[in-house]
Amino acid sequence: MATRQVYWNIEGEHWLYLFFIIALVFFGYGVYRRVTLWKLGLPEDRLDDVWQGIKDILVYGLGHKRILKDSYPGLMHLGIFWGFVFLAFATAMITLQADFGLQIFHGWLYLFIKLTSNLFGLLAVIGILAAGYRRYIQRPDRLDNKADDAIFLGLLLTILITGFVIQGVRIAVLPDPWSSWAFVGRWMSIPLKVGFNEAQLLSLHRFLWWFHLILAMTFIGYFPYSKLFHILLGPLNQFFRKRGPIGIPDPIDFEDESIETFGKSQLREFSWKALFNTDVCLRCGRCQENCPAYLSGKHLSPKRIIQDMRVLMEETGAALEASKAVLAQAAGQETAATSETEEWTGRALIGEVIPEEDLWSCTTCRSCEQQCPVFVEHVDKTIDMRRNLVLMETRFPAEAQLAFRNMENNGNPWGIGWSTRADYLTSLGVKTFEEDPAAEYLYWPGCSGAFDARNQKVSAALVKLLQTAGVRFAILGNEEKCCGDSARKLGNEYLFYTLATENIEVMKGYGVTKIITACPHCFNILKNEYTQLDANFEVIHHTQFLLDLVKSGKIRLTNSKRKTVTYHDSCYLGRYNQIYDQPRELLKVAGLEIREMAHTGDKSFCCGAGGGRMWLEEHEGERINIMRTDEAIALKTDFVSTACPFCLTMINDGISAREVGENLKALDIAEILEQSL
Repeated sequence: MATRQVYWNIEGEHWLYLFFIIALVFFGYGVYRRVTLWKLGLPEDRLDDVWQGIKDILVYGLGHKRILKDSYPGLMHLGIFWGFVFLAFATAMITLQADFGLQIFHGWLYLFIKLTSNLFGLLAVIGILAAGYRRYIQRPDRLDNKADDAIFLGLLLTILITGFVIQGVRIAVLPDPWSSWAFVGRWMSIPLKVGFNEAQLLSLHRFLWWFHLILAMTFIGYFPYSKLFHILLGPLNQFFRKRGPIGIPDPIDFEDESIETFGKSQLREFSWKALFNTDVCLRCGRCQENCPAYLSGKHLSPKRIIQDMRVLMEETGAALEASKAVLAQAAGQETAATSETEEWTGRALIGEVIPEEDLWSCTTCRSCEQQCPVFVEHVDKTIDMRRNLVLMETRFPAEAQLAFRNMENNGNPWGIGWSTRADYLTSLGVKTFEEDPAAEYLYWPGCSGAFDARNQKVSAALVKLLQTAGVRFAILGNEEKCCGDSARKLGNEYLFYTLATENIEVMKGYGVTKIITACPHCFNILKNEYTQLDANFEVIHHTQFLLDLVKSGKIRLTNSKRKTVTYHDSCYLGRYNQIYDQPRELLKVAGLEIREMAHTGDKSFCCGAGGGRMWLEEHEGERINIMRTDEAIALKTDFVSTACPFCLTMINDGISAREVGENLKALDIAEILEQSL
């Protein structure tokens, strides 16, 4: 039998084209259905940087940058992904030669295709087996096994195995001098030569060829209906992801009289991109595995929120289709076309689909988003739903009501008289901008640095360091108000707007251009979110500024004793603003030996105070700050260092709760440096 007959001449070639067309029809309809569901959302422009989007696909999609952070599932996925990439390439080359007469199978390209299709196909088989072992034997908590998972793993494995057996049959019937390059097929040919004669092998080849073809066409048709769709949607979401500073909620124009509702309580109020996210989600559970609320025993799971929104989106789409069909039958196509504008019925998004307590449990630490390999945006959806509860329903935790009232009346969450804000700092010799309008820097102590007794010590240490370095700075004094971070993250956008606009007016009035602050929450909102209100200041966190002063020689440190320290990364300093190295450099300069906690860097465990939860009680599960403090205690260091007043407060509370105050002290980096002067 000629080689061409073994490779290509299968009777009934017209059936091949028919199957392919059927598969494409199913594929196209599946894509159409999903696009129709995404269009239920509002328009949103995500084509702001096409070239960067392409680079993100290359780095995060093809390169698996985030996926490989988790080595076992990362390597497993890498093998499966690139296995099918090379096999798709080999199949395309075979099709070009078989159906278009291009002579491809000769020379180095022929050998390259043989080698890579076998090598990467084998890696894909290993990856699928590893995935099956992990999913059905190890069964980690973060994975939820659904029927679709078993179907697509079984389908992929069967396609790969039958492909290798077909290759083995070919080698067994027609020995190829270059068959050693197709090493997996050659291995398969050895038992086939022993167990079958030539006629049996040809019959087996014909059967497997058609079986393999039908499976491949099934794969194409099934693709948009299954989890496999993420192969396409994942890179698209990486392309459309938000860039620049993360975690900036969309502003609300309270002067726009056309806006009838604030926040979001229905799917139609979200953008198409938010609904697209629900289909992109891989259900890999990395968000859940790194969520402090979930890990502390609370009901909240970022993965569950996204998946539950996806289910509601499908229910809504089905209900609209049914409604259109009924209306079309009763009143004609014109009436049916307008049915999409009618009120949607079904389960309520807040309360029935997503429990309210889940929305209030979020610390907005964005660890979920930092770990997500396809850049699903979880936290913005939570803040939007909080906004609806606060601004439209007046429904929020009682503790939040007290914090809101205190910020409204006295400009700080504690409710301490606004006229005493400057007292502590002026007692240290710090001038106000009214007294020294030529000051180069505004020092922004924030509410904690001005009112909280523990964090006033941090203010004192920082002031001493700045004075030692000869920095000319001043404060706003009693004219400063809360930056509004907690109000905004808790959903009270109007209160944030009020506080922010007053602060901006005061700072612009004094001609402020540079701001130093020790609070990452103030730092983030002044630097990244006040820009929405036409305020562009150069905002510097105190760890950045102090490191520059040390390097320039304006601050000189002495190190008499070698002590150990562990550093707690603030979420708003680290994940939000990528400041990880400067605090550690300062600790090293101070002569301290750094020991890292179990969760560190971009996987740092939240202290539990973010997202306005500094002012709320934890009524469910274990206290997050206690869990974080336990990680620090386990290292047996002399100090645990922070660069955030909220974190310092929470870890101090954890140390008190564990009664280890004699063995472990929590200090801000400014305090450590001040002791080393």
